[in-house]
Formats: sequence, C-alpha cells, structure tokens
Amino acid sequence: MKRFIIAGTGSGCGKTTVTCAVLSALKKRGTDLAAFKCGPDYIDPMFLRRTLGTDVHNLDSFFCGRDTLLYLLDEYGGSRELSVIEGVMGFYDGAEGSAHALSQLTDTPVIMVIGCKGMSDSIGAVMRGFLSYRPNNIAGFVFDCLPERLEPLERKLCAELGTGYFGFLPQNGAALESRHLGLVMPGEIADINEKLDRLGELAEKYIDLDGLLGLPDIPLPEYRAPRIPRFGSEPVIAVAYDSAFCFLYHENIGLLEKMGCKAEYFSPLSDKHLPGADGLLLCGGYPELYGAELSANASMLADIRERICSGMPVMAECGGFMYLHEKMTDKSGKTYPMAGVIKGRTFPTERLRRFGYITVTAREDGLLCGKGGSLKAHEFHYWDSTDCGADFLAEKSDGRSWECGHTGGSIYAGFPHFYFYSDTGMAVRFVEKCCEYGGKNGAHT
Repeated sequence: MKRFIIAGTGSGCGKTTVTCAVLSALKKRGTDLAAFKCGPDYIDPMFLRRTLGTDVHNLDSFFCGRDTLLYLLDEYGGSRELSVIEGVMGFYDGAEGSAHALSQLTDTPVIMVIGCKGMSDSIGAVMRGFLSYRPNNIAGFVFDCLPERLEPLERKLCAELGTGYFGFLPQNGAALESRHLGLVMPGEIADINEKLDRLGELAEKYIDLDGLLGLPDIPLPEYRAPRIPRFGSEPVIAVAYDSAFCFLYHENIGLLEKMGCKAEYFSPLSDKHLPGADGLLLCGGYPELYGAELSANASMLADIRERICSGMPVMAECGGFMYLHEKMTDKSGKTYPMAGVIKGRTFPTERLRRFGYITVTAREDGLLCGKGGSLKAHEFHYWDSTDCGADFLAEKSDGRSWECGHTGGSIYAGFPHFYFYSDTGMAVRFVEKCCEYGGKNGAHT
C-alpha cells in the first residue's frame, strides 16, 4: 500500500498548503488518491476534501490503537493507488497523538515540510534536529516559502544529511487564510478553487512528484479489525450539517451506517423542521457566526426542543451544545435565543478554552457510558457557557482537571468531542437508545 505522511516542523509551517498542492497536482495526473488528516482537526480535512472532491478521514493515535488505525487506513485507502496523510502541529508534537506516533504505528514514510521564511543556512540545523531527535521514518523534505535562489542550497543540505530532496514551493500569493480555530473554511474563500488549482500548478513545477510516487510500497502491517454489531431495525439518525455545523468525523457516520443506521442530513440554518428520525447528532462548528439566522429559524428550534424533551436520543458536541442553550452571545455582544434545552448562555472569551486531548469519566449513568466509565475526547473552543455541566470529570495528562458535560439516559451535551472508533461501545449505546426510542414512538417519527 503506497502511502506517506506530509508532516511539518510546527503549526503554520505550510503542511496544509503543501498537501493541497500535492493532491491537486496528482489529481490532475489522474492518480487514484485517498487523503487523511492526522489528529482531531476538522478544518484542514475540508481543504483536502475540496481539493479532491471526495471524503477525507481522520487518523488519530490518541483516540485509536494500532489495530484500529491500520483498519481505518485500509478501509478508506486500501483500494486506492496512493494515500496521502497530512500531519498535525509539529511532527513530534502531541505525544501519543502526534504524526510521529502515527508514522511509527503504521510504518508510514514521512515527508517533512519546513517553512523557510526568514531562514537560509539555519534550515540545515532544523533538518538535522528533526532527523536525529528520535527514531523516525523521515524520507525527505519539502521547503515551503523558499526563495528560488536558495534551491541549490537545500539540495546540498539534503545530500549532506543523507535524506531525500522533494522540492519546494515559492512564495506564491496562494496562502490559505486563518481564523482562531485554524484555517478559514474553504467555502468562505471566494477564489478557493483558483487557489487550489494554482497550488497544483506550482507543485507540478517545483515539487518532485515523481519522487513521491516512487516511494516504496510498504505492505500494511497485519491488524485485527474492530467488532461492529449490526442492528436490524435500521434507525434513522438526523445529522446536522451545514455552514454552522460542520465539525463532523465522517468515520463516526460510517460506523453508524455499518451498524445499520441511516444518516439523514439536515440544516439547522435553512430547513424548517427536523427530518423524521430516531436520534439526533448536533456536531460542532461555528454557530457563533450565524446567531441571527439560527435564532430566526424558530420552527427548527422548537422542533429540536420538542423532540429532545420527548426523549429522542441526542449527542450535542461543542457548537451543537452551544445551540441547545437558552441564549448565545456572539463576538459583537449581541445575544440570540436558542433551543432552550440547556438552561444558560454561551459567550465569547479572550483566549482558547480547555484545549487538547482529555479523558472524561462519567459521574452518572448516561447515553454514552455508565457511571465510572471513561472515554477519550478533545476540546478546542473560544466560547464558554454559564453551565458547562458537571456529569463528567475531564482530565489531561498533565494533571489538570475540570467538570464538564450534561448526560442522562437519552442525552449527551457538552464541549468535549468524541470519536466513535476510540470506544465503539459508546456508539452501540447510542444506537440502542435510538432503536428504543423508535420502537416506542413509531419508526422515524
């Protein structure tokens, strides 16, 4: 299985730009591609998806062990000619969730991206450091924002250090814009298709695509696939998905479908009513950018409130959790009525709140696990709530902890995001409750 990771020296070094450039160029060549994102990121995969026009999947070695990672890589990339995986943060950052960890677990070669703005010979010191810091699968380097006159120097440095030279991208005016959660979403960039095409043209000219395609075919290590039960009642899950709610792991939906569920997508922004369903998923996103529109859609808010109050199982993560509050305040200070399921208000803060991987332990029996059960999750948000909940204790690896989340027999609502493949038991519990609700209320009410 031919595959490689495009990793980087740190956040903002150009990983996404280089990955999109490579994907755009190889797509134009007719290469049959699969794309993945290392870690829990939602936004970078949108750019990869926009470039390829196909689903992009996450591979997260904090959430998943070796067997599950290999299963997902095989499931979504095994039939393709090439799988390209974008790294996360700096190559070694993120401990067990790092691109380095993913590479080691899956025996995948790594192409390192160095952002070269403001450097020349010092680039060699950065290269040597990454090559020697820990055992790794680094096959070579791509140099982003490199003045073309320095290209001979980088070739020389790669030769001296015994590593591969895979080209560079010049400063090109096709930079991808950023926002507080990372890159601006591709749908917000007016000329995004032109930028992606331009990146592909630059990659064809300056990046050694033939060298990338010539990397060795490394057999995928053997693995044990996860056991996935199938439900015969085929429950329908209403899944929020639009500009306000777009932080969705497509593997979560894929797992539900393998269990026999049908995903029915809807828009809290534009649809007037919830579709007929046995369960509800309200994912994260940017609801704070659409407060007026969401609040004005009174029929949808009332529908969701009534269904949840009737006992319909619901998972509401981060932005979806914010939507369920009585009120939401946007960055300008305007406050809008929301669904009113959670008694309280969400509001903006000046800095990133409760960032990173966590393990949450349930203090009560709930929708996703029983009392005392632990689940892996992550948080990443600038908004906060007057009632974050206290049904879980969240703990970080450095010892910090806090209370979070609302849960019960038919609800989970909180800032933490979950990945179903980290513990398929939570998906089983959710689907069981959906089947139970559908059986009591008539299928797909």
